[in-house]
Amino acid sequence: MSERHTRKPSPLAGEGAERTRSGREAGEGAFEKRPSPGRSLRSRPPSPARGEGSAPAARANHSASPVAFARKLRAKMTDAERRLWFALRDRRFANFKFRRQVPVGSYVADFICYDARLIVEADGGQHADSVSDQVRDRWFRDNGFRVLRFWNNDILRNLDGVLTVILTDLSGSETRP
Repeated sequence: MSERHTRKPSPLAGEGAERTRSGREAGEGAFEKRPSPGRSLRSRPPSPARGEGSAPAARANHSASPVAFARKLRAKMTDAERRLWFALRDRRFANFKFRRQVPVGSYVADFICYDARLIVEADGGQHADSVSDQVRDRWFRDNGFRVLRFWNNDILRNLDGVLTVILTDLSGSETRP
């Protein structure tokens, strides 16, 4: 016979592993599957269990890194945050560069202007008389930032007034040393 007739046909799509007869080791008639030459995504080791990792105590309420947590917050913005972001983004607001949901230390600031060292927070009802917000604001102030907090309701109903307060603060920051 010629070589053309003795070769096995190429495997169909998705059939990369060969099966071999393993005889005595696996019992008579059993087949053993050889691993494919490359690692697939399914062969990666599982990620660490929840709670394992290097999350600092300040972020005990969520297990993700500050960057991953900020990404989640960017994806799930509230209506008030979305509306305020539309006014602040792309240097639309008096040519100041704002960023949204930015990790700063162990916290995530809603909106930040690094040039003016200003943080703008959009707060819902869960922030009323919040001790953790006071601690967070103190940390921001100790690290050279000013913090402006606005209720979501104010942003949704009086965006022009909110932007006026922000502009007034930013104008004052230009004259500060």
